[in-house]
Amino acid sequence: MKIAVIGSGIGGLAAACRLASKGHDVTVFEKNATPGGKISEIKMDGYRFDTGPSLFTLPELVTELYAAANEPIPSSFAYKKLEVLCKYFYNSGERLNAWSDQQKFTDECVQKFGEDPASITKYLKSASLIYKITADIFLFNSLHKVKNLMKFSVLKSLLQVHKIRFYKTMHGANKRNFKSPLLVQLFDRYATYNGSNPYKAPATLNVIAHLENNLGAYFPDKGMYTIVQHIYELALKKGVRFNFNSLVTSIDIKNKKAVGITVGETQHAFDKIVSDSDINYVINNLMDHPKEKQIKSLEPSSSALVFYWGVTREFPELDLHNILFSSDYKTEFNNLFEAKTIDKDPTIYIFISSKVIENDAPKNCENWYVMVNAPANSTEDWDELIRVTRQNIINKINESLKTNIEDYIACEKIASPITIEQNTLSKGGALYGNSSNSKFAAFLRHPNFLKSVQNLYFVGGSVHPGGGIPLCLASAKIVANEIPAS
Repeated sequence: MKIAVIGSGIGGLAAACRLASKGHDVTVFEKNATPGGKISEIKMDGYRFDTGPSLFTLPELVTELYAAANEPIPSSFAYKKLEVLCKYFYNSGERLNAWSDQQKFTDECVQKFGEDPASITKYLKSASLIYKITADIFLFNSLHKVKNLMKFSVLKSLLQVHKIRFYKTMHGANKRNFKSPLLVQLFDRYATYNGSNPYKAPATLNVIAHLENNLGAYFPDKGMYTIVQHIYELALKKGVRFNFNSLVTSIDIKNKKAVGITVGETQHAFDKIVSDSDINYVINNLMDHPKEKQIKSLEPSSSALVFYWGVTREFPELDLHNILFSSDYKTEFNNLFEAKTIDKDPTIYIFISSKVIENDAPKNCENWYVMVNAPANSTEDWDELIRVTRQNIINKINESLKTNIEDYIACEKIASPITIEQNTLSKGGALYGNSSNSKFAAFLRHPNFLKSVQNLYFVGGSVHPGGGIPLCLASAKIVANEIPAS
């Protein structure tokens, strides 16, 4: 079959690889000049920056992708397991290393926070159980086909669904488990991995702690963008064609069947269409569909404000991943989702790939990816909000690290919800489509197909099962399983 893939984010690339490996004739249409979607890179003044996701978990899903293509993983795609998942800095002065070794992590929490070690063991076991229960139901199958729900493994999981704590909030469950509010804040943070609010999102999302704390976090030897580069090269090897600088302007539908796409003024006929574009953009701009009102009513996930700084000195107290927490997490999330603004004391994420990749910064320098959560764009005055937030970030960094960071910023580039929307077509620059701020969030994510339109499928972070590299890869597998081999 002739299959068109709209967009070359990680989901689109993986879907193209899987479908080409099944014998189909696959063509990818990408509006940008390079593949990757939200996973890209910037090079300026001798510094290199990964621009998008910076965490790599479940690497076996990439291995599985190569296996499906019957190709060996190239030796150039190498990655290492991190010893320190993240370094945490609190306003009260405490610092914590989140070790990947559970015993070291537990010992540190006991020493720094006075936490009961049994609470940590219990929590991580609970996160593992959530994963075992939900993986077949939510992650690696479509929720929207009855035949999938009738599998024995799925039925077995459904009998235990009360154990995933969808009826509690993340914060409520975490507060009940830990006596240290600082440790509660650490685990509440995982809500931001899919752009949500831990005070509203279901405790089911504590499964994210399992992926990172139990299974481990990794980092590619040459940076996150190499994940895109290698999957792109795999796609080329399997015969996938790529049309870059090609903005799809409509999905052509006749008699309730997708029959092709339009690029500019040119129509292209296809047997199947797989969209890796943001679902809000697709529904609102590429097709007429009654779901438009339902999609518009859903709350968007958070976006981000990112400063890419070339820094002319090294900070040995920092690691690859670092978090400088706000002093009032609840107020920060209220500002983010209710007031639609960035808190004056924001939680700051600092990602420094030059800690691992020496050539990502000049000698004795570092490449800082400095991010704070931001609301999806609606009516904000971004020029003023960026100006104020930049100063708040600098003040917080200076206080936490006892420095004057502005003296060392040699070059700068900024990404905001506006630029993210322009570059990726995600509505308002929302990073994960819709938020998970409800008990039934998993069921409200857009399915990987439409029952009302045949031959049209959806992959990527804005649809089932969710955002982040592993779930985008999972969405590609789900869709590829729905399309038979040639």
